[in-house]
Amino acid sequence: MKKLFLFMLLTLSLYACSQPETNEPEPETTPVDSVANMPESMPDDFDFSIQFGVGKNNEINTFEGTVTKDLIENGTATAEISLTEEEMNQIYEKMKEINIKEPKEFTPEPVDGTICSVEPHEEDAWEIIVNGETITHSVSGAYCEPTEDTKEFIGLRDDVFSVVKEKDAYKALPDAKGGYE
Repeated sequence: MKKLFLFMLLTLSLYACSQPETNEPEPETTPVDSVANMPESMPDDFDFSIQFGVGKNNEINTFEGTVTKDLIENGTATAEISLTEEEMNQIYEKMKEINIKEPKEFTPEPVDGTICSVEPHEEDAWEIIVNGETITHSVSGAYCEPTEDTKEFIGLRDDVFSVVKEKDAYKALPDAKGGYE
């Protein structure tokens, strides 16, 4: 048994030494790029929905052409709404700027082993279709020190919401009553 082991060890050593030595560097292996760039111009199938706020009771949904407003004590109210081609293009350009297709970091690094959080807080749930691909992101406003990705998505949501708030259909929705503590 001992002789067999020594024979195998010698064989492996000779094999390793017999490999040709080259001065050429090993070829670099490029990891498969899971981040695909967004198309330059807005694709025909581009649509999105954002559920947001405390309890995610607000929603802007271009798939269905609706907006839902959280009335807090009085439930929710929904209206039909449509964004113009120009507005959709502007939103698409903002999504391209922050490359919504690449992986994002929404949870901050702990400081001294803890992460500061606040209550109540907003939550955003995104669903976006680009060239047949569904992209989803969940963004929490629970953290005292949001990540840069969180700030970008909250800014994007605020930009979209500012467009929607100017629509007559949204203005016609009832006012919210009450508040969140």
